[in-house]
Amino acid sequence: MVSASLNMKYLHWKEEKINDFSDDFITSMYEKGFVFTRLDKGVMHQTRSVRIDLKKFELTSENRRILRKDENISIDRLPIPYQTYSWEIGKLAKDFYDIKAPDSFSVNKIKEIITTPHNFNIFLKFSDVGYAICYENKSMLHYCYPFYDLQKASKDMGLIMMTKAIFEAKSRGLSYVYLGSLQRPGDVYKLQFEGIEWFDGKEWRKDIEKVEVLLRELN
Repeated sequence: MVSASLNMKYLHWKEEKINDFSDDFITSMYEKGFVFTRLDKGVMHQTRSVRIDLKKFELTSENRRILRKDENISIDRLPIPYQTYSWEIGKLAKDFYDIKAPDSFSVNKIKEIITTPHNFNIFLKFSDVGYAICYENKSMLHYCYPFYDLQKASKDMGLIMMTKAIFEAKSRGLSYVYLGSLQRPGDVYKLQFEGIEWFDGKEWRKDIEKVEVLLRELN
């Protein structure tokens, strides 16, 4: 699932361009509420980041219900730069974002992010259903920029892919999964997982009700 307005001004309080791409430094930036962006290599924004503490994550009955809808979907973790990029992948992504967030992605930007050393280093392939462009290191996964065939996939495919990625990250012993930011009412779907925390500009918080009210007030 993707919030429907990536082309709108992205909420951020600070912007930094980093030169240190070590796992430890990047992890420390994410701890401070920063996330990688698609703007340029090294560009990070501090935002109302949301993450899952995987020590506290367990599948809820609702999570299991979602996963049962497509039990046979598997995840392949492919390195970026992705060597077997094709125009079909670019078209799938462009068609997806043209509907979900018009004017947010060009074909050239999609190809650049997937095929060159950018901010993202893992390309998740969900069987033959969809993909997600991600950043990952030894302790965390930033799950971002998913896309799939909106005409053929089930209506819950975005949530199915996200839930599978979170569960798989926990099974591999990662500490956190970051899910981007909370900046529009539609982002409440990110709050349905056990272990959710959100960054308020100064610290990580666990009071989900407060941020739900904040998001509703943005209507």
